[in-house]
Amino acid sequence: MSTIDAKRALRATMQAWRGGLTAAERQAGAEGLLEQFSRERPIETPTVVSGFWPMADELDIRPLMIELHNEGCQLALPVVVGKGQPLVFRAWRPGDALEAGVFNTLHPSPKREVLEPDTLIVPLLACDAEGWRLGFGGGFYDRTLRGLRQRKSILAMGVAFDGQLLPEPVPHGPDDERLDWLLTDRRVCAFV
Repeated sequence: MSTIDAKRALRATMQAWRGGLTAAERQAGAEGLLEQFSRERPIETPTVVSGFWPMADELDIRPLMIELHNEGCQLALPVVVGKGQPLVFRAWRPGDALEAGVFNTLHPSPKREVLEPDTLIVPLLACDAEGWRLGFGGGFYDRTLRGLRQRKSILAMGVAFDGQLLPEPVPHGPDDERLDWLLTDRRVCAFV
């Protein structure tokens, strides 16, 4: 099986798994994520942090973003500007209005300042013990991380339900970027 086919199959499996979580499990996941972050502190604050607005059945990181804001971090959310391009990050504060973007995303207004984050909170479908992540297949975070890492030291922290941390290797290729940390609702893993 090719890497592309292996990724496609794992993507379908993990989307089905995550889609099967109950509302109570999702709420417990968001609470556990914040608890693990508070206990382990994988991000030094204050700093410039890019999060993301959760879509569909993704883990809700909004409580974590509010906590980071309360600790003095400058926040940003990603914006997809075009196929094959890296993400752009616009300033965001809790309570700011968001606009609809591509792929059912929400992002800050184009009037908001563009920031270059020091830390990226990265969504994912699966992650393995080496820090390889499986995303949605567009390569946006991989391109973005590669570009940022060429310019400066950057911390990439994936966030997920604990069941998304797999014991077997996640298929990956030469264009994929590893995470530095994984924060789940039950643990924090360092890959650095």
